[in-house]
Amino acid sequence: MKSALLEISYLIGSVTFILGLKMMGNPKTARRGNLLGAVGMTIAIVGTIFLFEKQDHGAVDESYSVPGLVYALIFGAIALGTVVGWLTAKRVQMTKMPELVSMFNGMGGACAALIGLMEYEHNLGQTGALSAIVAGMVIGSVSFSGSIIAYLKLNGSMRQPIRLPQYNVINTLVMAGVAAFSVWMVITSPSDPFILYVLFACAIVYGILFTIPIGGADMPVVISLLNSFTGLAAAFGGFLYDNKVMLTGGILVGSAGTLLTLVMCKAMNRPLSNVIFGAFGATGASSDREIKGNIKDIGVSDTAVLMNYSKKVVIVPGYGLAVAQAQHVIHELESILEARGVTVKYAIHPVAGRMPGHMNVLLAESNVSYDKLVEMEDINPEFASTDVVLVVGANDVVNPAAKNDPASPIYGMPILDVENAQHIIVNKRSMSAGYAGIENELFFNPKTSMLFGDAKDVLTKLVTELKSL
Repeated sequence: MKSALLEISYLIGSVTFILGLKMMGNPKTARRGNLLGAVGMTIAIVGTIFLFEKQDHGAVDESYSVPGLVYALIFGAIALGTVVGWLTAKRVQMTKMPELVSMFNGMGGACAALIGLMEYEHNLGQTGALSAIVAGMVIGSVSFSGSIIAYLKLNGSMRQPIRLPQYNVINTLVMAGVAAFSVWMVITSPSDPFILYVLFACAIVYGILFTIPIGGADMPVVISLLNSFTGLAAAFGGFLYDNKVMLTGGILVGSAGTLLTLVMCKAMNRPLSNVIFGAFGATGASSDREIKGNIKDIGVSDTAVLMNYSKKVVIVPGYGLAVAQAQHVIHELESILEARGVTVKYAIHPVAGRMPGHMNVLLAESNVSYDKLVEMEDINPEFASTDVVLVVGANDVVNPAAKNDPASPIYGMPILDVENAQHIIVNKRSMSAGYAGIENELFFNPKTSMLFGDAKDVLTKLVTELKSL
């Protein structure tokens, strides 16, 4: 009876995962979809804890009972993880969300690796089980160590990529060595646990070597790719335990991460191999092309007048907006302009910020209507009819060098065509380069005016000035 109920709980969990993921595709139902998936996971966990039955040669061992200490350890670990995860997620700043995602993803990979370490000796000589165990352990280890390096890069603790001589050759050799070592482990089934830990260490090392040469501008793609690794490792755990909910969850995470990785690569007009081996944004080098033009400043008062008498204003949010935590002020600016008959929209680049959807989540936090968030492909034709474009903290995603300079490292990346607007106002704290480390041609455009200062401070003054008009 318990086994049947357990399978039903896994089925419920699997269905909620699928429905929740579909609901998260729509901003209006995303929150409910997230909660639905969490409910399904809770049902699966509770079912596993209380409906588990030990089997001996396919028959239920009625004499076996789970010791009370085991229950205490399980619920203690769940309570500790819940408190730490809840507090961390509640306190994290929006600018640190990519780091949090990377860290959580790394913990998922670590769990998959630990499953492999624990289950290996119990399945010696079983080729099928060992294949799932070793694959899950290796992939989970790579995801864990790679995610930690990605976290350090995003956090600023590891600012510059570490490039070994012929690092592509070294990485390829290490990857081939780990793969060959894994196959040998499955075929020979060595009983010495030391050999297993050597493989574990080799996978950890490869995860580090895989990630450290990649530039910071490519970290969102790398995080998405590592996320798909974690899902794949979890799916192997589902195969091992014949656990439907682990299998479903792992496949969903793996496939979603893979698709997201490909979408981001398409948004940057670069193949995945170029992201991994090209390390865009790694050196900060640009082309030798001379940028002609002058930088023009504009004050808050002139900006307020210009926007107040416009018919259409497009706001381009970037990472600088998140750093300044100015999302609430910019929503107030939008409300004032709309009350005066100005059409206001937000232009969202697929890789703006430090992770996909970063700007969407940031603006949603300040109750900006999702109807006003327009994707790049849809907003680009509208810039020609836009009176004022306000670029807040964005840089590389509006750099015309992506179209004009074949020697630029971002050449070929689709950008927001803000240069087609009648007036361009760029808010930055300084003239420093963007995340890709290259000069922005847009700043020297005759139609561009620079509004220097912290985004929150400048936007607050702009709101005050508009109210006085």
